Amino acid sequence: MLKKQFVIVAVVLTVICCLVVVGCANNANKPVGLKQARLLVELPDYCNTPDGMALMPDGGFVLSVPNFNDPTPGAFIMKISADNKVSKFFVPPPHPKTGAAGPMGICLAPSGDLYYADNQFSPDTQRTSRVMRIVIRNGRPQRAVTVVSGLNVANAVAIKGEYLYVSDTVMVPGSKPLISGIFRFKIGEEGVEMKTPLENDPHLIAKIKTYHETIGYGADGLCFDTKGNLYCGNFADGTIHKITFDKRDNVTSNKIFVNDPKMKCADGLFCDPKTNRIIVADMVQNAIQFVYPDGSVETIAMNGDTDGADGGIDQPCEAILRGDEVIISNMDWPFEGVVNTTWDKPYTLSVVKLK
Repeated sequence: MLKKQFVIVAVVLTVICCLVVVGCANNANKPVGLKQARLLVELPDYCNTPDGMALMPDGGFVLSVPNFNDPTPGAFIMKISADNKVSKFFVPPPHPKTGAAGPMGICLAPSGDLYYADNQFSPDTQRTSRVMRIVIRNGRPQRAVTVVSGLNVANAVAIKGEYLYVSDTVMVPGSKPLISGIFRFKIGEEGVEMKTPLENDPHLIAKIKTYHETIGYGADGLCFDTKGNLYCGNFADGTIHKITFDKRDNVTSNKIFVNDPKMKCADGLFCDPKTNRIIVADMVQNAIQFVYPDGSVETIAMNGDTDGADGGIDQPCEAILRGDEVIISNMDWPFEGVVNTTWDKPYTLSVVKLK
């Protein structure tokens, strides 16, 4: 009887040891100490490709929805309230040549108006991307005004002082290494037609080169720190450039500030004004990175391929900080080289609570 019990105990212990070994093997390459992303909101079915976000004074935020996965519903600017209620905010006007709208990066101006990048890029429609301004009166959108026309891939927008900054992710299509850039426009300057080639346009303040062999996207997210330095994510290379200025806003340097193997992609950027740490959407890895003022990188959240139903990160394109919440826009727009493999419902925004 004792022998039989000993055999049973031995078998159980063997099974437990095997499970522990397998578990360790499965987790050997996973970062430790990560925070778990949870569901913030599930978006309506007509919001199949969410993108950029901008905080609003009332504690809510706006969300651009270009719907690149399925353009049938059209494009929208949505509003998520302080208590996370989702509603339509504005319907962006279609481009007169393409018949479509592609709102991506979006930012709030000191005037209360909103600026957004209208991405129209395709092989057949180069130089049709725009920058638009949504006129806001008493908190309500009135109309959209064309600020800039003739960009290739208008992507991110940011404002500092009297200027609006815009990234063009494929400024020189077909270039090797890929050449992308950042343009600057005086606020109030509207109806601007970009020059050909874009490299010769006087609004260009910085060029960025991308060396990735298969992913053809360069200058992407933009943000400013409290010292007035501009940061730009180099999407495919996973690096971040730092652009500095003198007292007259002339560019004094454009250098790689972050080049860390932990970060595979630098899509949307958001600078926390309290700490000057930059929150980075690492689309390739389904991850959110923190970049500190000394250039060090910390991965705060990461998960594998998911449909997002449990709130998991599902190909993030941008993350913003609202209080102690990192809010994540899940673009879910798969292409070769990213962890995400399938575009699928639900369409979601995730949240990582820092406290």
